[in-house]
Amino acid sequence: MNKLLSTTTALAATLLIALPAVAQNIAIVNGKAVPKARVDSLMDQILKQGQQRRTPELEAQVRDEVVLREMFVQEAEKRGFQGKADYKVQMEFARQTILIRELFTQYQATHPVTEAEIQAEYAKSTGAGAGGAEYRARHILVDTEDQAKTLIAQIKAGAKFEDVAKKESKDTGSGENGGDLDFASPNVYVPEFGQALVKLKKGEMTELPVKSQFGWHIIRLEDTREAQSPPLAEMRPQIEQKLGQMKIAKFRDDIRAKYKTDYKFAN
Repeated sequence: MNKLLSTTTALAATLLIALPAVAQNIAIVNGKAVPKARVDSLMDQILKQGQQRRTPELEAQVRDEVVLREMFVQEAEKRGFQGKADYKVQMEFARQTILIRELFTQYQATHPVTEAEIQAEYAKSTGAGAGGAEYRARHILVDTEDQAKTLIAQIKAGAKFEDVAKKESKDTGSGENGGDLDFASPNVYVPEFGQALVKLKKGEMTELPVKSQFGWHIIRLEDTREAQSPPLAEMRPQIEQKLGQMKIAKFRDDIRAKYKTDYKFAN
């Protein structure tokens, strides 16, 4: 009796020891365990894409996919695909891709863009345009010089610039607003337009039509102001992305510089 009890106790102990290992597997396929870690890894990849949320249905689909993959892999291995040269080359590329991705992911995690760096870049970006001016102009665009001269004469005789623009300008976008182009740097316009604009004083209109690739312009300067910079909150995503890319580029270049090779890069 004592011998039977001892044997039973030993068997129970063995089963208890094996339980945690069994719990780490979701299935056995032809005697080979399919670890739960594969399910967790695939689920993490899906959730990182941000297109789906974790649900019981998704978890079931992921488990099915992992078990099916094991079946397909076993079948492919039975057919000897793993011994082919193309398979070995692709496996090497896959290994490199995973390692490189991990290298740069870890670098990004340990070298985040700091608030101080964002502030400095914002000051640099907005400071580049300090002292510049923006011009609020109205214009009327027509096809011929004679037509433009006729309209200038009408405005000088008392016709309202805004009314003439609404009626005659072929730039329908601004024409509907009386020719108003809102505030902008003169550099955003074609050179002929921008050069004529900066010569005007507030309230002045061009004495002669201004020719550009679009036709003939009559321009009136409404107002000027110092260039307005977007607030930091608006620029933060672009700045953070730019600085992050710059850090990654430097990390890449540092690695490239420290390794010796006889290879000559194209760029």
